[in-house]
Amino acid sequence: MCWLSGRGVHNPASEHVLPVVDCSRRKVFIPEFGMGYHHMAHSERVGDGHERRAVADSEAWTDRFVVLRRLARSKLAVVGGVYVVALVIVALFAPWIVPQDPMSQNYEALNQAPSLAHPFGTDNFGRDVFSRVLYGSRYALFLGVVIVGIQTVIGVGLGLIAGFYEGWIESVIMRVVDVSLSIPGIVLALAIAGLLGGGLVPLIIAVSLVGWRGFTRIVRGDVKSVMEENYIEAARAGGLPDRRIILRHVLPNVSASIIVYATLTMPTVILWSAALSFLGMGVHPPTPEWGALIADGRGDLQSYWWISTFPGFAIMATIIAFNAVGDGLRDALDPKQAR
Repeated sequence: MCWLSGRGVHNPASEHVLPVVDCSRRKVFIPEFGMGYHHMAHSERVGDGHERRAVADSEAWTDRFVVLRRLARSKLAVVGGVYVVALVIVALFAPWIVPQDPMSQNYEALNQAPSLAHPFGTDNFGRDVFSRVLYGSRYALFLGVVIVGIQTVIGVGLGLIAGFYEGWIESVIMRVVDVSLSIPGIVLALAIAGLLGGGLVPLIIAVSLVGWRGFTRIVRGDVKSVMEENYIEAARAGGLPDRRIILRHVLPNVSASIIVYATLTMPTVILWSAALSFLGMGVHPPTPEWGALIADGRGDLQSYWWISTFPGFAIMATIIAFNAVGDGLRDALDPKQAR
C-alpha cells in the first residue's frame, strides 16, 4: 500500500512543499495540510514549517533579483521600460502637464505648422496637437490595460479549465478557439464594434472578445505540461480540491507565460483600438484618442502633415517600447537563459 512521504516535493512557483507518494513507509505525513506523524511533537512540526517558509521566501526574493538582473542586461528592454514608465506618468498627470486645453478651439490659429508656441502644430480647428497627443496617452493606456485585463481573465480561465480537466471539456473549448481563429481578428473586431454601434464601450467589448483566444491556447499548453509534475500528483493524493490545486499550484507555474504574453499583447490592443477609432468604430471625435487624431488629418496629409504624423509616431513608439519590454521579460523569465 502506498503512503505519503514526509520529505515532500517543492513547488517553486507557489513556494510550498508538497508530499510525494512513497510505498515504503507506513506513516502518513502531509506538510501544509495540518497532519503529521502521530509521534512528532507539535512544536517541532511548527518550527519545521516556519523554517521551510523562511527558506522559500529567501529563494523567491533571490529568483526575483535574478529575473531583474537578466532584464537589465537587455538595453532595448531598459529603454522600452523607461519609455513605458514615462508614458504612464504622462497619462496620469496629463491634465496638469499639457500646455493647452486639448479640446479648446482657436479659429485664429487654424492648421499652423509646428512652432515654439505649438510644438506639433495645430489642427483644422486650431487645437494644439501636442496637447492632444499627450492627452491621448490616457486613452491608449486605459484601453490597453482594461482590454488586456478582460482578455487575460477570459483566456486564462478557459485555458486553465481546458488543460486541467481535459476530455470533452478541453475539446469543446479548443474547438471554439479554433473556429474563432479561422476569422481574422481585426475583421471580427470590426464586425462586433459595428453591430454595437461604435464608441468607447463597444470598442472595449469588440477587442476583448477577439484577443482572449491566444491566452487560452498558451495557458492550456503550459497547464498540460505542469500537470505531469510530481507536486500535482502529490496535491491530488493529499485530497486537495481542484480549485485549490489550480489556484495555488498550477496558476503560479504558468504565470510567467501569462505575464510575457500580456505584455506583448498590449501593443496589439493599442494598435487595434487606434485602428477602430480611425475607421469610425471606436472613440469618436473630438475625443483626443490617437486613432481619431490620425483620422482628423488624413484628408490633408500633403498640406498639413503634422496633424496625423505625430499621433502616428506616438503609436509607433509605444508599440516598439512594449514589444521591447515583452521580449526582455520573455528572455529573463526563460529558464534556458539561466547561467
